[in-house]
Amino acid sequence: MPYRWKTKVDVDETIVVIMNVLDKNPDLPNWLIVTIIGSIADSDKKMVKYFFKEVEKNVPAALKYFESNQ
Repeated sequence: MPYRWKTKVDVDETIVVIMNVLDKNPDLPNWLIVTIIGSIADSDKKMVKYFFKEVEKNVPAALKYFESNQ
């Protein structure tokens, strides 16, 4: 998973990782949260907006991990 999202595909891959992890575990591991927060901080605002839209649409339970970074 890239630290900087350059395309919607990069974001989509991140969403799939989140969904897969939450399918197997009740919570996201800290390393993944930290990595995604880094992506939020380092990526273009359009990609960040797309990320939050896709999280809300596909895996809203994960919003709690990233809302403070919105």
